[in-house]
Amino acid sequence: MPSFGAPPLSVIIPTLDAAATLRAVLSALEEGRSAGLLREIVIVDGGSADGTAALANALGGRVVAAPRGRGMQLATGGAVAAGEWLLFLHADTRLGRGWTAPVAAFMADAAHQRRAAYFRFSLDDGARAARLIEAGVRWRCRNLALPYGDQGLLLSAALYGEIGGFRPLPLMEDVDIVRRIGRARLTPLAADAVTSAARYHRDGYLARPLRNLGCLTLYFLGLPPSLLLRLYR
Repeated sequence: MPSFGAPPLSVIIPTLDAAATLRAVLSALEEGRSAGLLREIVIVDGGSADGTAALANALGGRVVAAPRGRGMQLATGGAVAAGEWLLFLHADTRLGRGWTAPVAAFMADAAHQRRAAYFRFSLDDGARAARLIEAGVRWRCRNLALPYGDQGLLLSAALYGEIGGFRPLPLMEDVDIVRRIGRARLTPLAADAVTSAARYHRDGYLARPLRNLGCLTLYFLGLPPSLLLRLYR
């Protein structure tokens, strides 16, 4: 594994009532601390009422308050993070074992200072429907170059600043930043981002993807994210 001087990586996680999943997410990040990669974990909380902030503090996170909304929270986290590299991660997505090696290799390559990387999408569910969703995500990334936020986003602080960072959008903040990065500067990593399937169980393995696809289509047709959020909910 490449060696670094000071730990280069800040992980930014937006949270809202995420206590049920956050412990596993932070536990998986300890691999990065052991490997000498992890400088800090910035938890950007949008006003949780379930003890998320206290749990994050107890587990070694740096908690920052921000107005509720994933785009705003991600923008806040990116503004305060101190690392040379930034990894944006959802609060219900844990990195799979062995994630440090491909991340370290990506960061060590000078050519990647102006590139971004994302993880393989995986669901923590053994159902066949979960495998179909994963296959759909692989197709979307390969053909449309549109990884979503639940696949993580790794990029240098320099590139993040150059493209203007996350915009404080109420929805589609991940699509917006990936489009500004551009297909030619996106790289898949040989490591998994394992996301909780709870929302698919709640909304349905058919209904949720169809709703997401509908919102994405309307976004590309020019509907403002504020209106999309109302439809999404």
